Amino acid sequence: MYIHIGQGSVILAEDIVGIFDLDITSQSHITRAFLRSSEKRGIVVNSAEDIPKSFILCSSGEKDTVYLSQPAAATLLKRTESNTL
Repeated sequence: MYIHIGQGSVILAEDIVGIFDLDITSQSHITRAFLRSSEKRGIVVNSAEDIPKSFILCSSGEKDTVYLSQPAAATLLKRTESNTL
C-alpha cells in the first residue's frame, strides 16, 4: 500500500519506520541532531509545499530516507490505518 505524503509524493507503507510531529519532536536536541545529520548525509526529501509539520523515517533494505511532509502526523497515521491513497 502507498501513502500520499504531499506534493504528489507517495511512499510504501511497509517502508515506514516512524511518523513524527515536528513541533513536538524538534524540541529534543537528539531529534534536531538526527535531522541535521540526515540532511548532511543527503537522505532528506522535502515533500512539503510550506513549513513541514511532520517527518517520516523510511527504511528500504540498506537505504534510509527522511521525508519532510506538510500533513500533520495524525493525518498521515489515519492514512496508514484507512489503507487509502
